[in-house]
Amino acid sequence: MTNDRFLPFAFPAVASKKITAAFDGRRMTSDGGVMVLAQAERRLAIAEKLAAVIADPRDPLRLVHILAIACGYEDANDLDRLRFDPAFKLACGRLPDSGLDLCSQPTMSRWENAPNLREVIRLMGVMTDLYCASYATPPVAVTLDIDDTLDVVHGHQQLSLFNAHYDERCFLPIHVYDVATSRPLAVLLRPGKTPSGQEVTGHLRRLVRRIRRHWPTTRITLRGDSHYGRPEVMDFCEQNDIDFVFGLSSNGTLDRAVEIIADDIRTRRALAQAPVLRGYAERCIGPSPGRSRGAPVPASRPHPSASTSATSSPASPPVRPSTYTTPSIVRAAKPRT
Repeated sequence: MTNDRFLPFAFPAVASKKITAAFDGRRMTSDGGVMVLAQAERRLAIAEKLAAVIADPRDPLRLVHILAIACGYEDANDLDRLRFDPAFKLACGRLPDSGLDLCSQPTMSRWENAPNLREVIRLMGVMTDLYCASYATPPVAVTLDIDDTLDVVHGHQQLSLFNAHYDERCFLPIHVYDVATSRPLAVLLRPGKTPSGQEVTGHLRRLVRRIRRHWPTTRITLRGDSHYGRPEVMDFCEQNDIDFVFGLSSNGTLDRAVEIIADDIRTRRALAQAPVLRGYAERCIGPSPGRSRGAPVPASRPHPSASTSATSSPASPPVRPSTYTTPSIVRAAKPRT
């Protein structure tokens, strides 16, 4: 290792195109696309902004950030080979043959464990800032999709858990995307279990606070499945003037609300021998007696206003309606859905 220490940095929201290129007829690379990524990163100053929120005692003049994970290299072990790769060396401003080699696996492994929890939160704040900066002017409204996705692991990595639903040992990172542009706002690495309402609320509080630093008047609508249709999350959205559309897990009350329509769909699908037949219905379901408006609703009950859909297909049970909710927010005695 030379005195210069080169730091590979990952920006997973970008994918590089594999391009084969030859240098001096002696070395080959399949990662010519990293040159395009390097130019994009320098234009946006992504690595510089991310590095600025992490405490690093090393000399900044001796650090160069490259995009290893964006090129498909998730493991630190890959850096033992990539440190000699001519395309990566060019991306870092080094000559492909005679330039100094890049960092090795131990350097990368030490850096992966360097940021503390507060710094990791700040990293996601920078990503949200970059998202907001991608708009020339603040939009009137944005719709954000939030969901967790399976990330299978093949060992006993920290935070990895066995998830019975997926029958895998995994992480379940949370992703947040802008529906209109498909741009990412946040990607949060987390354990392989269903997020609780309290955990989701904490992530949303930081995300919304960061967005409203840039766009104080932009209307925010949040969409998510039943993992996010929790009383804590709904209360947070109502208290912070956020519209939302959340799924609710099926239950007896909702099944009975759509039974007549669901039975009609089953019958018509059977007569037409259609592979899938969908129908939609809307029902207003109020809180249980004695429960005031705005009080938390148990997860086994639908929120005060709900629309339901029923689907019948050979691959699904006869009646398994999925429910999407849009809350009513009371203002001056006039509800707004």
